[in-house]
Amino acid sequence: MNRHLSVMPEKAIDLLDIKEDGIYIDGTLGRGGHSRLILERLTTGKLYCFDLDEEAIKESKENLKDFPNVEFIHDNYKNMFQYVEHADGILLDLGVSSPQFDDAERGFSYRYDGPLDMRMDQGDSLSAYDVVNGYSKEKLEKVLWEYGEERFSRRIAEKILENRPIETTMQLVEVIKSALPAKVLRSKGHPAKQTFQAIRIEVNHELDSLKEFLEGFDSILNEDGTVVIISFHSLEDRMVKQCFRRLSTVEDDKRIALRPEQVKKANYCLLNRGEKADEAEIEINHRAKSAIIRGVRKTNGKDRYEKKKKIEL
Repeated sequence: MNRHLSVMPEKAIDLLDIKEDGIYIDGTLGRGGHSRLILERLTTGKLYCFDLDEEAIKESKENLKDFPNVEFIHDNYKNMFQYVEHADGILLDLGVSSPQFDDAERGFSYRYDGPLDMRMDQGDSLSAYDVVNGYSKEKLEKVLWEYGEERFSRRIAEKILENRPIETTMQLVEVIKSALPAKVLRSKGHPAKQTFQAIRIEVNHELDSLKEFLEGFDSILNEDGTVVIISFHSLEDRMVKQCFRRLSTVEDDKRIALRPEQVKKANYCLLNRGEKADEAEIEINHRAKSAIIRGVRKTNGKDRYEKKKKIEL
C-alpha cells in the first residue's frame, strides 16, 4: 500500500500564516500530515482535528503523540462550530486519503476488488451497495450526472438496474464498461472514475458538508484569520471559488457618487487565484495532479489590509 502524502503542504501552511499562540482547525485530519506542520509552528496555541474515519484518528494520535496541544474529534468538519468557538485558521483537504483508496475492504477504489462500501464513517447506514442496488434508475442517473459529470449516466444507470444485485467494486466496474462505447473505453483514464466519484459523494454527502461549512465558517473565524481549502474536482472547487468571490466582493450602487470614506470594503480578501501543485510534487504524489488550493483572509474591511496585494478570481 502507498504511504499517504499530504497535498501542497508548504503552500497550505504558508497561506494559513500561523500564529504561534493561535487556535487552528484541521477539518480533514487524514493521517496528520498537515496537522503536524501546523503543530510544529505552535507554542501556546492549539489545534483541533476532525475526521469521520476512526482509523485515521487512531493512526494520527500515534503519529502526533509528541504534541500535547492537539484535540482529536470524530465528527464531520461541518459540525466544527459545535466544538470550537473561535479560530485563527481553518484548513480543509477534501477528498479521500491514499490509505482509504488502497484498502480494498473500504470499497473506494475501482482498481481493487472489494465490497461496495465507500463510507468514510463506518458507522453511517448508507453505503455504496445501498445506492447501487436500491436507488431508482432516475435517482441513479441524477447522482451520476450531477456528482460525476458522467455524460453516459443514463446508459450506466440502465445497465446497473439490469445487473442487480451488484456485490463488489469489480462487478460494478464491469457493468460500467458494458455501458460505454468502445471509443470511450479506449480513451485515457479509467472508465469507472466518474461513476465511483459520484457514488462516493452521494454516500458521504460530501457537497452538502462543504456547503454547510462555507455558509458557517465566518461565525467562528477571528479577524485576520484565514481559511484554506484544497479541492480535487470541479464541483468542490466551483463552490469554494464562488463563496470566496462573494466574501471578497462588495456590490456598490454605481449610480451614487461616494466619497472615499463612504466606500464599502469587503470583509475578506483573496489570498490567491487558485493554485495547482507543481510538477515536482506531482512526480512523487500523483494525487496532487487534480488538486487546487484557495485561501481567504478575514479583514472586516479594515484599512490596514489595503496594503496587502489584492487578488481577483
